[in-house]
Amino acid sequence: MSDIRIHKTGASDIIASSDGKLTLSVPIQIKRRSGRKLVTLPNGETAKVCFRDTTATPLQLALARGHHWLALLESGEIKSLKEIATREGVDNSYVSRMVNLTTLAPDIVAAILDDTLLNNIILFDLAVDPPVLWEEQWMRIKSALST
Repeated sequence: MSDIRIHKTGASDIIASSDGKLTLSVPIQIKRRSGRKLVTLPNGETAKVCFRDTTATPLQLALARGHHWLALLESGEIKSLKEIATREGVDNSYVSRMVNLTTLAPDIVAAILDDTLLNNIILFDLAVDPPVLWEEQWMRIKSALST
């Protein structure tokens, strides 16, 4: 912890306790603007807005559907992909492709959730017959980017 440096600026207070721990008190204000909460710092600046509360992308929605449908299957609430398709009013192959997304590599899933996967990657590239090996999944994505 010796590489941590604290510089006191503005109206923040640093209080040392008897056990050697430090407490940092920073006066902030939380204001509502257009239904969003904004944090105003002591120097009057507004903190960066986190974009995690934006509308989900189509890939994120597809991933969520796939995991939800797989959970229904695993719990026994639904007996087959065909039953999900009938219940949701969609094609069997669509349900199958969404459930295929649950086998994606964790770093690909993270890229989808963080919306950092390049825009040329489409649902078809990820959901139709995905390779079992995660390295091969990345090779498919790289291949899709080069076309």
